[in-house]
Formats: sequence, structure tokens, C-alpha cells
Amino acid sequence: MNGASPAGVPILRLGDVLVTGLLNELDDKSAVAFSEELTARITRDGARGVLIDISRLEIIDSFVARTLMELTTMARLLGARVIVSGMRPPVAITLVELGLQLTGVETALNAERGMAALGWRQNSPPPEGALA
Repeated sequence: MNGASPAGVPILRLGDVLVTGLLNELDDKSAVAFSEELTARITRDGARGVLIDISRLEIIDSFVARTLMELTTMARLLGARVIVSGMRPPVAITLVELGLQLTGVETALNAERGMAALGWRQNSPPPEGALA
């Protein structure tokens, strides 16, 4: 099943990769619900990769950073590689200023690069004049 988790965060499946994202509104209760749903989906769907897009995060705090690290650790324990994509420069600057390190978290500039790192390839359009 594709769709929103109990925390209201969509988790989509593309082959053996799950794609999801984090929003600023993530509180303790929804973070726990989201983590539980994501780990259940990794197991149920047999996901070998997870892309967590944070391009909509305008700010980050220690809670969100810890949530990302915990999600990454849980996913790795279940056999899935996690890539966090779309980190904005102000978010990176804030992490450095707060002395927060996303230990063990792989990052990619954007979702497309993150998916490529997970082995997902976008099909090229057929050449002009070719039959589809």
C-alpha cells in the first residue's frame, strides 16, 4: 500500500526503494509513528533502499537530527540503505553551528541523485521517431 503513514507523512514504493520525506511539523508522537511505519514498510515491502527527502525542511533542530539518525540506524539494521536528500544550505549551516553530526547518514544533493545512488535509474525517453 502506498500512501501516508499514521504520522501523515507519505511513504511511496518505487520498486525496492521507499521514498519519503520529513516536514517541519514533526513532533515526538508523529516521529515515533512515522519511524514505526517506515520500519514496518521496509520489512513488509522488502525494501533495500530508503530515500528521505528533507528539501521541505527550512530549519532543523536536535530532535529532527536525532530522528534522522535513528531512522537510518533502524533501516540499516533491517538491511536497507538510507540516503537523505535535499538538504538546504541553511539546514547544513545550522547543523554545523549546533555541533550536530548526522553520524552514519548518507546524503545526496537532491532526490534524483539520491535515487541514482540507490541504484534507481530513470529510463531515457525513446529516440525521435522510435516506436514506443
